[in-house]
Amino acid sequence: MAVSDNTSLSFGERLNAVFAWPVQLLFRLFEIPLSWVQRTIGIPRMPWIFLLPNLAFFGLFVVVPLFINFAYSLTGGAELFLQNRVYVGAEQYGYLMDCGSYLDANTCREDRFWKAVYNTIVFVFFQVSFMVLFSLITALILNQNIRARGFFRSVYFFPVLLSPVVVALIWKWILLRDGVLNAFLANFGIDKMLFFVDPAWSMFWAIFVSVWAHMGFYTLILLAGLQAIPPDLYEAAEMDGTKRERVFFRITLPLLWPNLLVVLVLALIKSVQIFDEVFVLTGGGPGTATQFIVQYIYNTGFTNQVQNFGLAAAASVVLGVVLFVLTLMQLAATRRKDG
Repeated sequence: MAVSDNTSLSFGERLNAVFAWPVQLLFRLFEIPLSWVQRTIGIPRMPWIFLLPNLAFFGLFVVVPLFINFAYSLTGGAELFLQNRVYVGAEQYGYLMDCGSYLDANTCREDRFWKAVYNTIVFVFFQVSFMVLFSLITALILNQNIRARGFFRSVYFFPVLLSPVVVALIWKWILLRDGVLNAFLANFGIDKMLFFVDPAWSMFWAIFVSVWAHMGFYTLILLAGLQAIPPDLYEAAEMDGTKRERVFFRITLPLLWPNLLVVLVLALIKSVQIFDEVFVLTGGGPGTATQFIVQYIYNTGFTNQVQNFGLAAAASVVLGVVLFVLTLMQLAATRRKDG
């Protein structure tokens, strides 16, 4: 007696068959309007149909807010809605840029903005320098034939998967007066240290936590660049008896330079926008020692007793121009890498 094909199907195959027909029906329903659109506009224009939802989303939530923000930067007053605000032209920008000396924040009318700028410059310089240095060292180590290499690669990348707020809360719990680090130091007879009271310590830990949280991402980029270098070059150098440091500076570094350039620009863009980690970790303190540009914008527009939306918008436009320049640098670096 012949056995039907249905009885020979496994449970998983039967389950797939049950769920397949609604999917096929959905595809057929979409096929009808898409076929009509394709006949109407032609095949070469079809990619725009698939890009249209993303373009609409981008325009609604990115482009439109940019124009609204620029409009707010040209207005003054305490009113929230744009139609009720007073047009003041470039007055907000003039207020931000009015300084006796740009090297001394105390000579500026809006000294808080320039203190935030100086803090950001210090943070960017040290954070990016350490980020690139430690990412390069880590990538070089992980590129070697070491035990549990896959495990260590995962461990170094794990902090990138965490939310910046979670990262800041973990380190804040470690660095508090009664935190884990002070409890560890107490075992050696060292007095408790107030890391968030001293401005130098606050800046140090802000830089350290940021590097710790994001280093894995840049390490991955550099590791990919190292693995793209042909092994034949190292074999030839080894046969010639070339020293390791000469191999690094003559082979590894020149061939890795495009990836290093991309890492440098991406790290610059990220560090200029620093906010959430430091805001949760130090709150911008002590005083304004770790208050950076984005936090200044946030405080000016939302948390100060007198909310100045126009001034916050003007500061964000200035920051946007800086980020635009850095983005152009990234595009130039990417094109150079591709070339």
